[in-house]
Amino acid sequence: MGRKVTVNYEQKPCYDIEIQQNFQTLPEKLKELGYENRKVCIVTDSNVGKLYLEEIQRLLEPIFSKCISYTFEAGEASKNTDTVGKVYEHLILNSFDRKDLLVALGGGVVGDLTGFTAATYLRGIDFVQVPTSLLAQVDSSIGGKTGVDFMQYKNMVGAFYMPKLVYMNLSVLKTLPKRQISSGMGEIIKHGLIKDTSYFSYLQENSEKIKALDMESMEEIVFGSCEIKRNVVENDPKEQGERALLNFGHTLGHAIEKLSGFSMYHGECVAVGMAGAAYISWKLGHITKEQLAMIEETIQSYNLPIRIPEFSHGPEEILAATKLDKKMESGKVKFIVLKEIGNAVITKELTDEELLVGISYVMGV
Repeated sequence: MGRKVTVNYEQKPCYDIEIQQNFQTLPEKLKELGYENRKVCIVTDSNVGKLYLEEIQRLLEPIFSKCISYTFEAGEASKNTDTVGKVYEHLILNSFDRKDLLVALGGGVVGDLTGFTAATYLRGIDFVQVPTSLLAQVDSSIGGKTGVDFMQYKNMVGAFYMPKLVYMNLSVLKTLPKRQISSGMGEIIKHGLIKDTSYFSYLQENSEKIKALDMESMEEIVFGSCEIKRNVVENDPKEQGERALLNFGHTLGHAIEKLSGFSMYHGECVAVGMAGAAYISWKLGHITKEQLAMIEETIQSYNLPIRIPEFSHGPEEILAATKLDKKMESGKVKFIVLKEIGNAVITKELTDEELLVGISYVMGV
């Protein structure tokens, strides 16, 4: 077992995504990249650190001249410039220079924050992604988007900065709570809906095996999602066009996530956002009522929500929150709709009324 996906940047190989069943080959991969006898700092959070920091340190210590770590409090509340500042200080006190390495060991918050720290410390130091959540493995660790939240605004400060390696150990998924697995499935379902009908069908037909974390099925879907995301980010590395398709379900999803005070998981909010976007796609005449029902059934089969009837904010508040999204362009919301399953398009033509119809639908009002 084990697969590799190579991501290109500006038509040249940039980094590999290694999909493995353990951490054992990580030191070898870092040696191949020329990091022997450098200093390394493993950045992690209080949840992941307890599980894997010791093992990663034990594996990396023999090949690095100095192996240190920095652990911050788990959760979105830590994803800010204050935490970045503390990591900077840790690196300065340990005399890290441009040739040294950061390792992001954790989920999306750890990966985004470590990547941004790497992009800005000494104007750029190398980093490696070791994503430990399903969501990070299939989404945030790929494509070089890094960033932190600013006040209540999600990912407002960031940089496009490519990792040198993305190393995935699928066996870590067994330690994730079921709700986090479901959250990751939100992004995986999105990949099928925007780009690949047969991949979406695989997700429909194999939900029981996938929910049971059958390792062969997990390798299949992680590899499939990495391939889809690789294809999109290679075509549009800095989100000038096609990459925006990856935001299917995210315009409404991010607004719901923010207004929920991050009490709902990212993938759960994306799932509700996808149901809203699919409903708008149906209203526009792109997909049939049967296809809308099939999309919603697939989302629900992975224990993800498609409605938020008890939400404490009204449709108008959610609409207002979509307009604070960094993906706005010339005052217009860039919204992703389905032309058909497996084929998404970007539109800036939706009216507030059309958006409100989708929002009201998922709110059950």
